[in-house]
Amino acid sequence: MNTYFLEQLLASPSALPANKSSVDLAPCVLTIGNFDGVHLGHQAMLAQVRDIAATQNLSSAVMIFEPQPREFFSPATAPARLTSLAEKQALLAEHGVETLIVASFDSDFRSLSAQAFADLLALRLNVKALVLGDDFRFGHDRTGDSQFLRNYGMHVTNLHTITDDSEVAERISSTRVRDLLLAGDIRGANALLGRDYAITGVVVGGDKIGRTMDFPTANIDLKRIKPALHGIFAVDVVSLDKDGRVDPDGLTVHAVDGQAGVAGLRSHSLYGTANIGTRPSIDKALEWRLEVHFPELQADLYGLTLQVRFLHFLHGERHYDGLEALKAGIHNDVKELLAWRAKQEIS
Repeated sequence: MNTYFLEQLLASPSALPANKSSVDLAPCVLTIGNFDGVHLGHQAMLAQVRDIAATQNLSSAVMIFEPQPREFFSPATAPARLTSLAEKQALLAEHGVETLIVASFDSDFRSLSAQAFADLLALRLNVKALVLGDDFRFGHDRTGDSQFLRNYGMHVTNLHTITDDSEVAERISSTRVRDLLLAGDIRGANALLGRDYAITGVVVGGDKIGRTMDFPTANIDLKRIKPALHGIFAVDVVSLDKDGRVDPDGLTVHAVDGQAGVAGLRSHSLYGTANIGTRPSIDKALEWRLEVHFPELQADLYGLTLQVRFLHFLHGERHYDGLEALKAGIHNDVKELLAWRAKQEIS
């Protein structure tokens, strides 16, 4: 999948850096949206894009926004991110998208009129057909919709609401996935995603409080304002190479002193216990963290890209009075989660 930032596609050749050249996109069928989570509803839209592209001999393309619009308007109250940009890129590529266009959502972009946006699609991005949700709106005055684009002369397919297979047939949405994750219902969220929920990030330096309590953790860069799930979880973790593929050597190749960790529930993974939240027992400024403790592992993981798959919700974050109480709480959590892991081997 080729990824382009909209500014790169619109810039004149003289304005581009010396190591960049102008790009002319192939004629394409495009869908537009946040695609946060790339859930089953999004996947149905991508399948429609692929089908039209194949039928009309077009390229398949997706336009997403960074930041997501509500993050631009109100970062403090915007919905939690299900997927970072890098995670979204990987998922879209898995679903056969050939071209990804990342539009910087800023004051200039949001001020585009519906006419200017339609011109951009047709004249600058070589869009020949569109697949859109039935509630899609665009332009600073929100007068742009599917009918506007049809009147402009573009072929538009509207994909109606995708529902789950429950008795009430509820709409599949990023909001529902967030609500389920926040409630600790990982299985329910996975059913709407069509896959296991995971977060990918690089292991970065932390404040090393965990190792002072004999529970060292890998601090994983979240790359989002706030995560969609909070609390204490059982996880399994794989290491990814520079191309985003699972490293078959896993994390055990980094182990020292014979401390190679506990096997996870998928190939090449290690089992871990994770805290994701703001650490209410630590006297630090509000900061969202994903920290994973690997029982029985002694290793230097700094700089590795890890994918953390969430398996089981234990409980929400708790406030402990002092580090000794926190240490006891962590000990009990790890003990409970290891007992849960042992049951998975038996079943």
